[in-house]
Amino acid sequence: MHPYHALVLPNGTIIQNRIAKAAMEENLADQEQAPSDALIRLYQAWAQGGAGLIITGNVMVDRRAMTGPGTVVLDSAQYLPRFKAWATTARAHGAQVWMQINHPGRQMPAAMGQPTIAPSAVAMDLGKLSSQFGTPREMDEDDIADVKRRFVRTALLAKECGFNGVEIHAAHGYLISQFLSPISNKRTDRWGGAIENRARLLTDIVKEVRQAVGQDVAVAVKINSADFQRGGFSTDDAKQVITLLNPLAIDLVELSGGSYEAPAMIGQARDGRTLAREAYFLEFARDIATVAKMPVMVTGGIRRYPIVEQVLDSGLAMVGMATALAIDPRLPTTWRTDQAATAMLRAVNWKNKVLASAALMAMVKYQLRRVSRGQAPHPLVRPVFALLAQQLQEAIQTQRYRRQMKAHEKNARTLAGRAKVFKSGET
Repeated sequence: MHPYHALVLPNGTIIQNRIAKAAMEENLADQEQAPSDALIRLYQAWAQGGAGLIITGNVMVDRRAMTGPGTVVLDSAQYLPRFKAWATTARAHGAQVWMQINHPGRQMPAAMGQPTIAPSAVAMDLGKLSSQFGTPREMDEDDIADVKRRFVRTALLAKECGFNGVEIHAAHGYLISQFLSPISNKRTDRWGGAIENRARLLTDIVKEVRQAVGQDVAVAVKINSADFQRGGFSTDDAKQVITLLNPLAIDLVELSGGSYEAPAMIGQARDGRTLAREAYFLEFARDIATVAKMPVMVTGGIRRYPIVEQVLDSGLAMVGMATALAIDPRLPTTWRTDQAATAMLRAVNWKNKVLASAALMAMVKYQLRRVSRGQAPHPLVRPVFALLAQQLQEAIQTQRYRRQMKAHEKNARTLAGRAKVFKSGET
């Protein structure tokens, strides 16, 4: 399949080409956790870049549950004009624009000062860095029902703001992924055990979101091809989840892999100049796609036109690109006339894999910040500089978030007190 041929989704949506800007966590929210001017400028660059589909970075369904500071939250109608401006800018050149909606579960940094929830009270294992994340509280039925309501609420608000679709994030070790994994899900009730039970939260959310937004809004799901942990979510599990999703009117499934504990989604932190090191989830995706009745997209490491062709020729419907489009937002347009063009970061040759992955993520975010300011990317930035700059920014944003949450909690207590006084004065 040619990369610039259109794709018609099951709901009738037409995507103008087979190249997608996959989600990256930009951490560019404003002080209210709404889209900032900088974030909107970044999406203007991607809108002009020629991708047929643009998937936003994480948008949280609950401001108490964040993947990190500076993350966008859409859990009320309070800041809808900012979200409408975001959608309008991203759609300006014809791309389909989907909002990725997410809940971090236990993958919320302890520094954020909020309690975390998860399917089971299982702490993350990051070796010496484990203390950066607390032990979560096991969710009860009310917690699960609340999370489902929040996903539906955010999806409806995304539709109201003008996004063409939503992508439910069930990969990379976040909350829904935690339910899918037998490592983080030790439950013995209807939410744990067999894969049908571990996938119940995902399938329930998909059903409820689809019913709420209707057929004119695309509904996609992002899952791991595997989480690359012994005893964890496997490729066979992924195939069973796809089988469960087949009858649920899904418009697209995006396949990735890994989690904070096994960050395969970051790819090769070391030098990856050979074609063989690109599209590192392709082999898994080919296998999983054999049972899929909806279009399948694979994301992970793709930055060269021949690899895009290889992925599409293998029978997959779309190619998702992230890091390459942080370095060169116009790469899909460039490829129309120069198929030798590519985009690469400096290699990270650190022995500590967790730190190397953190540095690589910081290098990507460094590019995003530059583009959001109207500056040219700097792919040769030194890893240690990018990491230190990212840590400084996160420290500032974390303190701002903690102050914001204290103010929210104080306002909530004040309103509750007034309601109690009002009720006691009723006759």
